[in-house]
Amino acid sequence: MNKKFKVKKGDEVIVIAGREKGKKGKIREMITDKSRVVVEGVNMVKRHQKPSQANPQGGIVEKEASLHVSNVALIDPKSGKPTRAGYKLSDNGTKQRIARRSGEAV
Repeated sequence: MNKKFKVKKGDEVIVIAGREKGKKGKIREMITDKSRVVVEGVNMVKRHQKPSQANPQGGIVEKEASLHVSNVALIDPKSGKPTRAGYKLSDNGTKQRIARRSGEAV
């Protein structure tokens, strides 16, 4: 089953639920089979890492953990507030995403 989401990689989003509520960031990664997103600088966790060739020092590394896609909302380009995404056919027949709050193209 192919899941479809209103947010995409590279979109500017705001967290609308959970302990990270109110934080903004860009979507770095979409995990579509689990309906999750990784947002830059949001939901930071500490992980212990063994020394490897890529990281010879090892130690405690801080990185982003994923959030459920329902806990993030697209940011309206006009007002900066959370909005839903919609689709609109332009005059030349191409489909483009718009912010429902203002009608601006995303």
